[in-house]
Amino acid sequence: MTSIDCPSPHHEDEVVLLAHGAGGRLTAELLDSLVLPALGTQYGPLEDAALLPAHPDLVMSTDSFVVSPLFFPGGDIGSLAVHGTVNDLAMRGAEPLALSLCLIIEEGLPMHELRNVVASLGKAAHAAGVPVITGDTKVVGRGAVDKIFVTTTGIGRLHGSMRPSAALARPGDAILLSGPIGLHGITVLSTREGLGFESDIASDSRPLHRLVRQLAPLRRAVHTLRDPTRGGLAAALNEIARDASVAIEIDECALPVPAAVAAACDLLGLDPLTIANEGCFVAFLSPGAADAALAALRSLPEGAGAVRIGDVAADGPPGRVSLRTLVGARRIVDMPLGEQLPRIC
Repeated sequence: MTSIDCPSPHHEDEVVLLAHGAGGRLTAELLDSLVLPALGTQYGPLEDAALLPAHPDLVMSTDSFVVSPLFFPGGDIGSLAVHGTVNDLAMRGAEPLALSLCLIIEEGLPMHELRNVVASLGKAAHAAGVPVITGDTKVVGRGAVDKIFVTTTGIGRLHGSMRPSAALARPGDAILLSGPIGLHGITVLSTREGLGFESDIASDSRPLHRLVRQLAPLRRAVHTLRDPTRGGLAAALNEIARDASVAIEIDECALPVPAAVAAACDLLGLDPLTIANEGCFVAFLSPGAADAALAALRSLPEGAGAVRIGDVAADGPPGRVSLRTLVGARRIVDMPLGEQLPRIC
């Protein structure tokens, strides 16, 4: 998800924050060349959610989910739609308050599939403690959509003075990762293509707002939060490096890549850094707060695997992400071009 600055229709000197989906270099080019100019926007940091202009303590986000297949080990399109929007709110430092739901249903979708999707969505919302309070349903002709598309919009309230933004990463910041990477993308790909890896792994799809709540006492020491969904960790880090104009360095030996994910990537020629995730996030914090943040994350089951993966370099080319390899060399981590794994979220 991204947020963009737009001129207010009421006052020329006011700024309105909107939200739009994005992922990968091609989508960024589409936003820059078509969407943002058409809306008359001013360019700013591309965030996971947007602050409401008239209510600066409130945050809003919206996202559409078109995953194929609808059901996969560890989740489905229903639970994914809840987790995705809850997490986008959390990445701006907000506690989710409520969701809206839109279902676009293809004519002929078996009723038991629809029932299972909606039941899972309701269960996920209940487990996250976020009610679905309004919505819309449309049935369209065969072939107009692939079975079912789900759109969720969420609103949340900021935690105190915590104001994370992609533009606030600073030289010297510690970079934390809340859990292992690559599970969601490889699980969905394997299930769709019948590769067999899903027998060893499951999607990491889950809500992250409770982990962010644990970081709230650190307040302004938390500079940036981002969940590495489309484009994986590589895209998230490149977006932060670009928006904050900093150089980022991460350690390959510190990256938590499950063995089954590593094996699948080796076989398929994929980079774990570019694989989508739905249950972890990166946090950029003042270095003095890193130990407290790790302890806070590890206090919850969903953060038990939290690790420090690198730092923001004190110097270096702004906007560059580099990886210190296992043999001590360095390689540049580029922004992924397009979508390596289509229809995964």
